[in-house]
Amino acid sequence: MSWKIKNYLQAAREGEWGAQAYPPGLRHPVAFVYPNVYHLGMSNLGMHILYQLINARGDSACERFFLPDKRMQEEHIKSRTPLLSIETGRPLADFAVIFVMLSFEMDYDNLLTVLDLGNIKLRAAQRNEKEPLLIIGGPCATFNPEPLAAVADAFVIGEGEETVQRILDAVYAGSGKQERLRRLAALPGVYVPSFYKEQYDEQGEFVRLQPQAGAPASIARQWVRDIDAYPHTSAIVTSGTEFEDMYIVEVARGCGRHCRFCMAGYCFRKPRPRSLENILRDIANRPARTKKVGLMGAAVSDHPQMAELTAYLVERQIPFSVASMRADMLTPQIAAALAASGQRTMTVAPEAGSERMRAAINKGITEEHVYNAIELAAEAGMRNIKLYYMIGLPGEEDEDIAETVEMILRIRKEMDVAGNKGELVISVNGFVPKPFTPYQWSPLCSVRTLKKRFKLLNDGLKKNKRIKLITESLKETVIQSVLARGDRRIGEALLQAHIENITFKAALKERGLDAEKLAERRLRVGQPLPWQHLDMGVTMEYLAKELERSAEGRFTPMCFDGRRRCGVCRE
Repeated sequence: MSWKIKNYLQAAREGEWGAQAYPPGLRHPVAFVYPNVYHLGMSNLGMHILYQLINARGDSACERFFLPDKRMQEEHIKSRTPLLSIETGRPLADFAVIFVMLSFEMDYDNLLTVLDLGNIKLRAAQRNEKEPLLIIGGPCATFNPEPLAAVADAFVIGEGEETVQRILDAVYAGSGKQERLRRLAALPGVYVPSFYKEQYDEQGEFVRLQPQAGAPASIARQWVRDIDAYPHTSAIVTSGTEFEDMYIVEVARGCGRHCRFCMAGYCFRKPRPRSLENILRDIANRPARTKKVGLMGAAVSDHPQMAELTAYLVERQIPFSVASMRADMLTPQIAAALAASGQRTMTVAPEAGSERMRAAINKGITEEHVYNAIELAAEAGMRNIKLYYMIGLPGEEDEDIAETVEMILRIRKEMDVAGNKGELVISVNGFVPKPFTPYQWSPLCSVRTLKKRFKLLNDGLKKNKRIKLITESLKETVIQSVLARGDRRIGEALLQAHIENITFKAALKERGLDAEKLAERRLRVGQPLPWQHLDMGVTMEYLAKELERSAEGRFTPMCFDGRRRCGVCRE
């Protein structure tokens, strides 16, 4: 083994508290891959939760793998050292089961790199009986697994706490690859792509996935009804993450706000707050080396006892942070609690700068809400403000960008008038249409238009040196859009690009496909979709109605128990 790799693994282990390692042969080895660098992967709470559950079985040992940085990748190749686990330094190819947490489209190629470094064949069909089963889960696997259908043996559709346990039971009970795959295909929430044949029409348009060998026609995403029954905190605390020595606590899961662009709001519905009693117990029992508690969730500020939770933390002088707050949910008490914990930046996501577009996306906040949040933050001592916006939303016009510029300038002026010399950071991304949202049929705004609107934004703000503008690469926006709504042909181009070391756009072009045209295509409501064999609970009829309401600027109130609108609560 390369000494550089050995030292890297040793340093990672020494910087951790809470990792579990078991002697080889004592338990079934289970690999867990996060296809990005350790620094980012260890910030993913889903990985921590499943790590605890797999090890708690008593018959399984979970070991972690991450994408090495470029320098370490070169070292692996140069020294012919396979990818090794953090826990024991065992090669990835020695594991019978490899779970993957896939959160972002831009990590698809990273996963292929991890498999290469681990000496794992990229195509599931080429891996034999003695080679690992590759099972992919996470948000990307849930809303559209098709671009990686040739790579994965199976996908976990939905939340994994219960499904991963069933998968391991099925794998351990099986005696051959095909038998194991049949057992997996029979499990709720498990999609085995090799048991489905894709069909296209004469124009090359997707028509259907035809189940084979008795596979189910539809796979229902799984979601945990009682989230208090499972772990919901960091398993391992380390200084080598995005959240240094932070103890992360999930306070709620799902969101019922109906923001029409948000995949998480539809694929992880319904909203489920954890009990305050359990949250407080976990915080009280946190590791001694913890510097801060991080409150995590899709809609943290919607927790019904958020005031009590923050009061508890302040009273006991426990530093904490919240990733983002809804502007309309910030109170003086919560703002003061955050400031007392050392938080110096208030992050708010208006998403759109014009009232018309905020109504279209069902954001449910006004400019006054944003002003109020900034004022409360400043009064509490948080002088820095970060605002998130999207451009290219369905129905957007140049005038909406002009209103975004004016809104930002007004905010900066309000800060200046109040004597707030803090930093104003504006983060702007291009809107990407995602499956299982009302905008799944909408096109990516044309690249030409996006460039024009980014320029309008930049030109409108550049004269004010006290506004910092951060924008995402348009190239990545196009790739995300193609992969998010892609079918298996897109996956073949992805594999080709990786194997031949050419760009994804070049691989598409060789197949007669144009990346920008794919991203910018408008889908017809009712046409077959590559992800339609998956059932998120939310009905397509509901999503189509929400698309109509978006065009009309009509508001949809947030979820509450007893109201059966979208389909998730129909059971």
